[in-house]
Amino acid sequence: MEHLEDRIVAVLKTIFDPEIPVDIYELGLIYEVRISGEGVVEIDMTLTSPNCPVAESLPKDVKEKVEHIDGISEAHINIVFDPPWDKDMMSEEAKLELGFL
Repeated sequence: MEHLEDRIVAVLKTIFDPEIPVDIYELGLIYEVRISGEGVVEIDMTLTSPNCPVAESLPKDVKEKVEHIDGISEAHINIVFDPPWDKDMMSEEAKLELGFL
């Protein structure tokens, strides 16, 4: 399972918020990844704001890319806003990239 989670994270790092030049994983938009024994993945993620212009397309992109990983049979993307996203959720790498450090 750990190897599968590593592959999921690698794919998530290829998906970028179109308004911010940082991937959604380093941006802190992915809250949790759960994998069942049957290859079903459930991802809790958020958006930078509830009015995000990619609120419809970004979760679909995540779902499609994760479902293309060998060993994944299905992906469910849950959009959550609790806790609300803020810049403190970004990785050190993302903060450095965006000039917050």
